[in-house]
Amino acid sequence: MNYETLLREHHLKVTPQRLGILSLMHTMGHINIEELYAQIKEQFSSISLATLYKNINAMVENKLVTEVKVPNVKSKYEITKEPHIHLLCSACSEFIDLDLDLHPLLDAASSKSHYELHGSCIVLSGLCEKCQKEL
Repeated sequence: MNYETLLREHHLKVTPQRLGILSLMHTMGHINIEELYAQIKEQFSSISLATLYKNINAMVENKLVTEVKVPNVKSKYEITKEPHIHLLCSACSEFIDLDLDLHPLLDAASSKSHYELHGSCIVLSGLCEKCQKEL
């Protein structure tokens, strides 16, 4: 994944900090601000939490990054992708993507509600395979 190209395509200035943030998000998949701050501090010791928030907010505003609001958990961030479902294990807190074609669901929701939909965030919770075996 070319992070410089992604930043430019989303009309954002390319900076070492932004490249580092995107690299960590790509590696982690989903990450909350505290985890991201702890990791990015290792690369950029002088970065402040305010600067991190400023960069994240700019990336969210330009639709490069998506905030995933997870019930009863701090929001997580990911590099924006096609609409997909998130799965949350209620025992171990594993949080993963499930790639399903959501277009039929979104089309049906739009048709039935007459809403012009701009996005979706679907989080399904349950027990992952590992936690099911531990019961």
